[in-house]
Amino acid sequence: MVNGVPDLSNSRSITPLPLTSASLLAPVQPSKIVCVGRNYADHAKELGNEVPAEILIFLKPPSSMIGPQEKIRRPRVSQRVDFEGELAAIIGKQCCNISQHEDARPFILGYTCANDVTARDLQKKDDQWTRAKGFDTFCPVGPVVTDEVDPWAGLRLETRLNGAVKQSATTLDFIFPLDAVIRYVSSIMTLVPGDLILTGTPAGIAPIAAGDVVEVSIQGIGTLKNSVIDAD
Repeated sequence: MVNGVPDLSNSRSITPLPLTSASLLAPVQPSKIVCVGRNYADHAKELGNEVPAEILIFLKPPSSMIGPQEKIRRPRVSQRVDFEGELAAIIGKQCCNISQHEDARPFILGYTCANDVTARDLQKKDDQWTRAKGFDTFCPVGPVVTDEVDPWAGLRLETRLNGAVKQSATTLDFIFPLDAVIRYVSSIMTLVPGDLILTGTPAGIAPIAAGDVVEVSIQGIGTLKNSVIDAD
């Protein structure tokens, strides 16, 4: 740095790589991953649950996160592991107790794709969802972060299993819009830059097995692709 300006005089040249030949990391390093449960009415109904009257949240540990093309590992303790394609929002600046009259959008850095992988049988068995949602590799995220999309205008989300479309919905189908979610979460815990908020999954969840390929595509963002293996 020279007087606060980067010194590029000795910078080395970088040879560009085609995106298809690059290994992408998860595009965020959150201190916490906050997820919204049952934010699509059809998904709540497909699981036999009532449509929630209030926002339902849970946490996934940061250790569950992987990037594009990394492998989802099915734990042997579970007999059914499902995909859940979701839009994820990344927090850009610290927020706490956002008021109902304050615009939540300036607190958002951008958006990406996520897969809230879930051990469905363990979710039903346990009184809470930590184990079912928290295994290593159970939160694929990527491929990029963008601030050039608008969930409030409606973004199309599709999840494909081995090329077949299983989930298809838009963010206009949210029960609770993203600004309401951020206000609610910020009333409970302080959100800091890099924190990840998963906004819920639409109907169409299905189990995955070793050898499967799951792709979560969101309009204007791209496609998050991960294959599945059995854990050792």
